[in-house]
Amino acid sequence: MRRITRIATVGLASAALAFSATACGGKSSSDAGSDSKGAKAALAYDIGGRGDQSFNDAAYAGLAKAEKELGFKGTEAEPSDGESDADKVQRLTTLARAGNNPVIGVGFAYAPAIKKVAPKFPKITFGIIDDASVTGENIANLVFNEEQGSYLAGVAAAKVTKTKTVGFIGGVETPLIKKFQAGFEQGVKDTDPSVKVLSQYLTQPPNFDGFSKPDLGKAAAQGQLDKKADVVYSAAGNAGSGSIEATAKAGKWAFGVDSDQYSQKGLAAYKEQILTSVTKDVSGSVLNLIKSVKDGKPQTGEIRYGLDKDGVGLAGSNPAFTKMTEVTAAVDKAKKAIVDGTVTVKTTP
Repeated sequence: MRRITRIATVGLASAALAFSATACGGKSSSDAGSDSKGAKAALAYDIGGRGDQSFNDAAYAGLAKAEKELGFKGTEAEPSDGESDADKVQRLTTLARAGNNPVIGVGFAYAPAIKKVAPKFPKITFGIIDDASVTGENIANLVFNEEQGSYLAGVAAAKVTKTKTVGFIGGVETPLIKKFQAGFEQGVKDTDPSVKVLSQYLTQPPNFDGFSKPDLGKAAAQGQLDKKADVVYSAAGNAGSGSIEATAKAGKWAFGVDSDQYSQKGLAAYKEQILTSVTKDVSGSVLNLIKSVKDGKPQTGEIRYGLDKDGVGLAGSNPAFTKMTEVTAAVDKAKKAIVDGTVTVKTTP
């Protein structure tokens, strides 16, 4: 059995007992969770794990809220470098047998595993963030219009650049990250066609280091800065922290992603140069799914979060950004145009 490396404010002993019982052949898929003494929910993290200051941390924030507001006990399961789909299947199976409901895969990489595991536990709700390809009666697909939030970032970047050159760094070249690129590039060009966008990816599948290694993001950002970019937007998970570091140290504007990275403690040394972040309400989606299970009406199917529901957007935590009234006015105008359908944002570059 794969070791569960972090347990969220649950009490390590009780979680260990639950997992020990499973290892000894305790619960089967048909009765998993039926004798649970309390409601439990689990997160299976994506590449980088908790502490990435971005995507995984946003999911954890939702679990933490569920613990505080709903009385759930939360369990966190970490990934390992270079793991296979079989490892993910084992992780999800272990979490389900321990009585967690829902069990949430943080990231599209869990799609093959959820496809295999969910049918074996029909009474348990499985959530998957950033994937709608795997469906089932007990599967909730928590997806976002990343391209819409990225469009707003493109508008802001085009407004604040002084060199007429901005950069986009994608962690791994996947359809999901291409949505970030497409929205950003369109937002820039719709605002100021004279602005040049430097776009690049850190790795190609099946190499997913571009989501986990800050040094890759740092080197890529430095390369774009050397080409006169004065705004760098990264959609690269933990690798994005390296991009933020390099950009901030150069005194240029960094744009964060997924979480409000201006407010992340791990990035506090660079916060003054994190002008804004393209946020996804990952924490809200996790909390909403857990609440739906508690209410006896578990969410299933595609649950989409876009600008119309403030499921994506731009963070306004940095006072430097909110003081840029011309920029924020342009962003607000673009948001309205997207919500009312005047502007349709592309999902591919």
